[in-house]
Amino acid sequence: MGRNLQSGERLRPVDLAREHGLSTQAVRNYEESGILPAAPRTPHGYRTYTSLHAQALRTFLALLPGHGHQTATSIMQAVNRGAIEEALHLVDDSHARLLDDRRTLQAVESALRGLEPSAAPASGYESRSASESGHTFIGPLAAQLGIRPATLRAWEGAGLVRPDRDPRTGYRVYDDAAVRDARLAHQLRRGGYPLERIAPLIAQVRAAGGLEPLKATLRDWHGRLSARGRAMLSGAAELDTYLGRVDRRSSS
Repeated sequence: MGRNLQSGERLRPVDLAREHGLSTQAVRNYEESGILPAAPRTPHGYRTYTSLHAQALRTFLALLPGHGHQTATSIMQAVNRGAIEEALHLVDDSHARLLDDRRTLQAVESALRGLEPSAAPASGYESRSASESGHTFIGPLAAQLGIRPATLRAWEGAGLVRPDRDPRTGYRVYDDAAVRDARLAHQLRRGGYPLERIAPLIAQVRAAGGLEPLKATLRDWHGRLSARGRAMLSGAAELDTYLGRVDRRSSS
């Protein structure tokens, strides 16, 4: 029968490792990196863990799915050195990033609702200057999106945006469809999608009836954000339990 990790008995690294299917070396590494509080040693140099260390490990592993390894590690390190406000600030930052990602998703969905198959660019381009057609150049569009012109040029090279050239000056000219593609690329990049995943989506958007791939991507994005939010809730519950244990130890 396994040990009761909730009791006050002394625990070995293997006792903590078995609960989560980890190696004993992983448990030692977590202690050395500050994820677990420092463990006292026996006269022979063996680590002695307690239920506090077991809760610290549960907390870290619960924080991982919602916050990622780097932030989860920083949260535990802060708690273990007594910097509780710093740990809570890190948690708040993660929630703020999740909220920003949700807003980004909403913006992409709003952009999708404005897309019409008939808005796909024609095969040819009328020989009018940008000033005559009301279209825009690379500088103003980059400023509008809050990115550098070099980024738009990189997107063009990746096939995400297809500007034409002004017949008088040779400058890049972005018509309504090219601006639409640039906006979608910008939103999807903010959502964490690499260029190689965005290019096929925008290529489909350009074609009649090509919105479904983007809709499927948005459904997947919704699922990932929801899973992250639920994981943050689970992590918060374990962190609250661990903070309570740390507080009781400090006051005893």
